Amino acid sequence: MAANFWTSSHYKQLLEQEDVDVLHPLDKDKGITLEDFKLIKMHMANYICKLAQCIKVRQRVVATAVAYMRRVYTRKSMTEYDPRLVAPTCLYLASKAEESTVQARLLVFYLRKLCADEKYRYDEKYRYEIKDILEMEMKILEALNYYLVVFHPYRALSQLLQDAALNDINMTQLTCRGLVNDTYKMDLILVHPPHLIALACIYIASVLREKDTTAWFEELHVDMNAVKNISMEILDFYENHRMITDDRVIAALSKLNLKA
Repeated sequence: MAANFWTSSHYKQLLEQEDVDVLHPLDKDKGITLEDFKLIKMHMANYICKLAQCIKVRQRVVATAVAYMRRVYTRKSMTEYDPRLVAPTCLYLASKAEESTVQARLLVFYLRKLCADEKYRYDEKYRYEIKDILEMEMKILEALNYYLVVFHPYRALSQLLQDAALNDINMTQLTCRGLVNDTYKMDLILVHPPHLIALACIYIASVLREKDTTAWFEELHVDMNAVKNISMEILDFYENHRMITDDRVIAALSKLNLKA
């Protein structure tokens, strides 16, 4: 794995937001809108988190899995790459990439258990077998061009909190980490360097916790416009997704002829 973000495949694959917000023609033909597209990806990110909680894997594995899922849909259609199979397969692949391997049979066991959850209840058609996971794994690897390196904001966050003398303030740390976790409900990891995402989370948390970090940010000599823009994206996400209902998700998925 590359030790330096700036020389990594992750950096080389960063995209502009307008390149991420592109609907595949096959999905357009199904009537999927850009709002549907974002909503389905958010729902599947939540699904990966729920599945990971059952299996008990590290947050880094979850983050990598969500990044893989989002990368896949910059290149492939949801019509061809069923989100309900892509999401768990990305978790399976990420567990291997992050050296926390989950057995496919254990993954399938918990996939079936999740069918009892009203929010994730699926038609029998979507009760996947081990062979389905393994076949989709190869398709995802190809879709990713076998580039599996993902740099996350977590390491930068720890270092930056220490530098800002905020590492001993428990509530600020928890707020920052919660904010970083929530950024995976968006496409930020595909667009921005991880240290800028971490800084945006510190910026928001310092305002929420009434910590004056103005002088510290000035000493960093970073592009504060970029930090503030990412911060606004995060805050806008919270504002616009507070009232998302399960029915809205079901309506979006139904356009792909997937029953929720």
